[in-house]
Amino acid sequence: MIDKTVADVESAVAGIPDGATVMIGGFGRAGQPVELIDALIAQGAGDLTIVNNNAGNGDVGLAALLATKRVRKIICSFPRQHDSWVFDGLYRAGEIELEIVPQGNLAERIRAAGAGIGAFFSPTGVGTVLAEGKEAREIDGRAYVLEYPIRADFALISALQGDRWGNLVFRETARNFGPIMATAAATTIAQVDEIVPLGEIDPEHVVTPGIFVDRVVAVGEREWLRDGAFVGGVDIEGQPVAVSAGQSAGAAGVDQ
Repeated sequence: MIDKTVADVESAVAGIPDGATVMIGGFGRAGQPVELIDALIAQGAGDLTIVNNNAGNGDVGLAALLATKRVRKIICSFPRQHDSWVFDGLYRAGEIELEIVPQGNLAERIRAAGAGIGAFFSPTGVGTVLAEGKEAREIDGRAYVLEYPIRADFALISALQGDRWGNLVFRETARNFGPIMATAAATTIAQVDEIVPLGEIDPEHVVTPGIFVDRVVAVGEREWLRDGAFVGGVDIEGQPVAVSAGQSAGAAGVDQ
């Protein structure tokens, strides 16, 4: 009987060693596996390389992990924003290494790792410092640079529902990088709001098949979601913004 469920987040992140490369899902806070990140902080692994779309918001989740100074390097496309003060301080102090990857290249490099693609040519970054040192080629009159896949030892992702086989469904934009990260890591750990019985998830609705998932842990409804509305965002001044039920975060101008 296949059963990938684990009892708690502490068990879910067990075995992540010092020096590991860890992909963490999330587009800002949307879909960020905060409970797994908190468990990783408590677990104590250090000298980590983190792959994420940005470099953390405020003082929770990824930002809290960075604050422990156990992240040696971060690979992301969007390191600075109005509430990235933790990363900003570490970078200015020379306490964290940064590799910037344009967002499309970041997604494709992760997807390529999961798809077994050795490398690919991309037009993004041509003529900029991001292309320096990379193999270049002209194809049909357009310049490209060679990009390599990004793989990880572990992926921490967040989904809405899962079953004991590891099949996952996501909620709207919270899906973001989760599905491709699940395919690009040696071990994928998913936190879900709830674990449902086998057969309850319509096969047509499964976004990430269980073959890509190794551990599933239920954490309950995320505190920033109320009746399907995102309520944990902040405005451009960094102040909490309340979103009424039924109103999307984007419609409310919330930074996720």
